Amino acid sequence: IDAATDAAMRDFNLDQRSAAQLDPEDIHALCNTLPMMAERRVVLLRDIEAWKRKTKARNGFLRYLEHPSPNTVVILVQGSGEEGEDRELVRGSYAVRFDPLSSERAAKWVLREAGKLGVALEADAAEHLVRSVGADLGALLSELAKLASLPPDGPVTAATVGDLVGIQHGETLWDWRSAVLDDQSGRAVTLLPAILAQPGMSGVKMVTHLGAALIGLGVARSLYDNGARGRSLEDSIFRTLLKNRPGNLLNYKEEAAHWARVCAQWSGGRVRSALQAALEADQALKSTTISDERGVLTDLVLRIGVRSAEAA
Repeated sequence: IDAATDAAMRDFNLDQRSAAQLDPEDIHALCNTLPMMAERRVVLLRDIEAWKRKTKARNGFLRYLEHPSPNTVVILVQGSGEEGEDRELVRGSYAVRFDPLSSERAAKWVLREAGKLGVALEADAAEHLVRSVGADLGALLSELAKLASLPPDGPVTAATVGDLVGIQHGETLWDWRSAVLDDQSGRAVTLLPAILAQPGMSGVKMVTHLGAALIGLGVARSLYDNGARGRSLEDSIFRTLLKNRPGNLLNYKEEAAHWARVCAQWSGGRVRSALQAALEADQALKSTTISDERGVLTDLVLRIGVRSAEAA
């Protein structure tokens, strides 16, 4: 938008609309209107995935693509929850993917942005901020702005970040998940009250992240059963992650190293039982008759721990 329109005339030459609210006539008018006292105008259409259900508007835009206006830049934004691209739309446009940053890259981004703001941020503080807030760059920038407003008092530590965001080092969702995978059932149960009290946290979110790790652990165990060990096992897990690019994980190298370290204690049968327990916990948490998230998660952790004791 900045590159295509002049700031002084942007109010007259920029339209932002939701694709779900448009019909073919709207699309024709938006895309073919001439710019006002400028070389070009910009039309930003969000929620393009809605056109899967509203085919008339989509067909209208496909007709426009046959003879697009040379004076209009049309930007189509598809929601991140949609995996596939609309091939017919892509054929008449330039497609660019903006995948979420991994936690490792997000931490590097935090350090760079902190430097721009004049905040001396320690590396472990940047890592803790990402693990607490997530890799959403808008949320991270908001937290960095808060850090920049603090009186200068040396480098910002992980403890300072913990006080600011209300999530102490060692008490993140990832720490809980690691405790479960490492068979530290007591620690996992002890962490539940602090983690469930964190902003934006829910039992369903915790089970979802644990489930993603359990699936990855099942892949690791399969490779282990096929004879992979040590560095070869880590590399195989890492390549599998790069090929499939699943979400709800830390950086892939860290995950590969963790799963390779613990998969010997996780037989295929145990992984399947843990996934079944996670599914049942997810269903219980989504039930309108269940209100005690802590109780459901405690039961999940203990079921997985008991299975470990039986295997031993």
